[in-house]
Amino acid sequence: MKFSDVILAVATLAVIFVFVYFVFCLALIPSLGSYWGVNSAGIVSTLVAGLVVGFVFAGKIQEESIIRAVGKIAVLFGAETSFVTVLSLSANGYYNAWVKENLQSMYSTGAWTTTDWFVYEQLALVTQVALNVLLALVLGFIGLYIGSMLRKPKKS
Repeated sequence: MKFSDVILAVATLAVIFVFVYFVFCLALIPSLGSYWGVNSAGIVSTLVAGLVVGFVFAGKIQEESIIRAVGKIAVLFGAETSFVTVLSLSANGYYNAWVKENLQSMYSTGAWTTTDWFVYEQLALVTQVALNVLLALVLGFIGLYIGSMLRKPKKS
């Protein structure tokens, strides 16, 4: 599988993820609430997008070792997920307020300095990025692998 094929597969995976995520958010947020609805939609969307892309790119994936090809796509998708997560959480003006509210509800934060808040907000950001990348790697790999196995290789 050439690097250009991997890039095309990841771009396709990202586009399909966004559309599927939007649909699942519309369906799950009213029933599960905003926090669980968004997270559940992300998990299901990663699996569904991986299944679709694995099925569509099965021919290219099966040209070499399936594990290696799926791994290349999953790793690049994880890197893309890291970038998108940092970008979206940094651009979101409410993320730090949400972190601050949660920290104040869990701990006595009356004597915290600005440095304390900065460090814990950065720690929350890094934790969120790491969790999203881990989910993208694992669920993306599973979806891509299963999707590529659903389609039989063409006989030459």
